[in-house]
Amino acid sequence: MGLLSKKDSKLITDPLADNNPITIQVLGICSALAITAELKASLVMGIAVLFVLGIGNVVISLMRNIIPSKIRIIVQLIVVATLVIIVDQVLKAFSYELSKTLSVFIGLIITNCIIMGRFEAFALGNGPWRAFLDGIGNALGYAVILIIVGFFRELLGSGTLFGIPVLGDAIEKTGVYALGYENNGFMLMPPMALIIVGLIIWVQRSRNKALIED
Repeated sequence: MGLLSKKDSKLITDPLADNNPITIQVLGICSALAITAELKASLVMGIAVLFVLGIGNVVISLMRNIIPSKIRIIVQLIVVATLVIIVDQVLKAFSYELSKTLSVFIGLIITNCIIMGRFEAFALGNGPWRAFLDGIGNALGYAVILIIVGFFRELLGSGTLFGIPVLGDAIEKTGVYALGYENNGFMLMPPMALIIVGLIIWVQRSRNKALIED
């Protein structure tokens, strides 16, 4: 018998594809548009949400029987705010330049609809282990979309990945630039992130017709 039952496994696998929080549930769109011009920022934001949602779901689940229903939203906000402060302080201590790049968007994790939605819809009604799996699954689904969008935006917009030139030197005209390629500045603008997310949604619905709304 495996570590995870089939039902538990779906808590992780479903958000990666057919129940993705960004492309299917249409949650957490703001950060997908705002911070994905760089792959590094996309990856760090994904890791931050993974930490906050994974730990937060467990904490809310452990407290679910003692939280008065009238103040449950306040309690959820306190939990997520505490975890976000931890992430923010760690970033400032070990990667100050990146923390400035993400700046206000780390703080906005507090109001990320994915996190508050999973607290309310799942963690309050399930045990810590399943809540943890649900948090990890939804955070991974969120991170995958951010990384895909960040990959294409940085590659085609700047010719780099993680800040490292991969298409050649745009000034010296080496690599693909020698063939006449020029960086597409439009890729670095927020509207392009929305277009890429739209293309991902189109691919998903093309592969799975059940996702197409009536």
